[in-house]
Amino acid sequence: MATTKTKSAKAPGAPAAKRAAPATAKKSAPATVKKSAPATAKKSAPATAKKSALPPKKVASPVAKTATAKAAATRPGAAATKAAAASKPATAKTASPTAATAADTALAKLAATKAAAAAKTVTARPASAKTSASATRSSAAANAAAVTKAAAATTTAPPVAAFAPKSAKPGKAAKADKATAAANTPVVATTDDAGLGWTDAGKGYLLTLDGGKLAAKNPAGKRMASVPKEIKDGEVADQLEALRDWLVEHDRECMATVDQWMLRSLAVPRTVLEAVWDDPSWRKPLENTVVVAVRADGGHDHAKAGLFRGVDRKKGVGVVDLDGETAWLDTERVAIPHPILIQELDGWRELVTQLGVTQGISQLHRETHPKPDGLTSSSIDQYENGKFAMLMHALGKARSLGFKVRGGYATCKVWDGGGVSEARYWIGADSPDSETYTGQLSWVDARERGLKLGDVGPVAFSEGMRMASSIYAARVVEKVEEAS
Repeated sequence: MATTKTKSAKAPGAPAAKRAAPATAKKSAPATVKKSAPATAKKSAPATAKKSALPPKKVASPVAKTATAKAAATRPGAAATKAAAASKPATAKTASPTAATAADTALAKLAATKAAAAAKTVTARPASAKTSASATRSSAAANAAAVTKAAAATTTAPPVAAFAPKSAKPGKAAKADKATAAANTPVVATTDDAGLGWTDAGKGYLLTLDGGKLAAKNPAGKRMASVPKEIKDGEVADQLEALRDWLVEHDRECMATVDQWMLRSLAVPRTVLEAVWDDPSWRKPLENTVVVAVRADGGHDHAKAGLFRGVDRKKGVGVVDLDGETAWLDTERVAIPHPILIQELDGWRELVTQLGVTQGISQLHRETHPKPDGLTSSSIDQYENGKFAMLMHALGKARSLGFKVRGGYATCKVWDGGGVSEARYWIGADSPDSETYTGQLSWVDARERGLKLGDVGPVAFSEGMRMASSIYAARVVEKVEEAS
């Protein structure tokens, strides 16, 4: 792998584009797929003839059948009655398990097909240049997230709901139909000089999202101090608010994913970085992280490392090295190593301070605890006897830091050295309003067998110590009055 250097203080990566506020699909309740009755043949009349004494049945004409069906459809609760009838098996008495399974499978496939079609409709809507770019980056981000999540973790998708509600009011059904029609209506946004995308909200008003809040212009084109109620309650406003909520969740997911890459020091393909780099939600946690080239055998090449500044399909991965010079790493994979694994950690911290840049995730300035040599015990008692007036205080502190509490222990599970280990710090298991004292810190393997400290990996040891010290710092500290 060749590394080229250029005497330039400017990073190769282009600056992140300002996020516009495109108008996308209206936030609405997820579409419920009505369950249709399984396609089964109608029960035919028995071959034996009925008694001739019985009068012949009247057969309704096609016109009369149509009129009757329309009248039944317009009655209140018709949708609910139809859904309830559809949920019953069409066969006599009890349907066979094979037929039920086939029906559920068909309905699940129908629901998945409609969901995919809806997503395709949203991304295919006409918009301004900035709106199209936002839709493109969102699609690329979704594709990249699917690739990386499949490589980094094993996640099982929830089954598709294939049942109809027990009851549905006519008003709710009409509202759902209206929402679906609005979602399928193309929306066009125009971008102003400030980079805000304004969408026609009807009656000459324009709407946009500015700083996560709705903003409006009157028909004269003047920005209003507040959004009129009739516009705020409209379909376009609902679409923009749904977009805002999605962006917030998207930002959180991107941050959590990159943080997981760092905690596990995962090898990330360059193609994934190319796919997500234009998305500001991905760029924020990725930019200025320390990355290292990954060799063919999976090892980290710390001689080829730098602050991540961009990616190019032809040039490679753009970085700023320890000398403050820009360089391109010609590598197919890079890793975002845990700080305990970074060589010359203090030098990288100093470089970030000199350049005046910040990191989107806690990497260089993350608290680290190197493992001392020669440890033979199986626990750490450095953070014992931390007093909390009530157990709920210790529980709240642990959970606020993102740690799970189970069986009286605050836990921290870490992937380290090709295996999973878990740090456990005792905080108490009595009544939540009772006084408690912290205990020892220990580690177990994936099968919950105790580990000797010498067998604990450097990342697992550092993260466990970080958890215990953070909780211990919130203990009650008794004030000692000096004698006069």
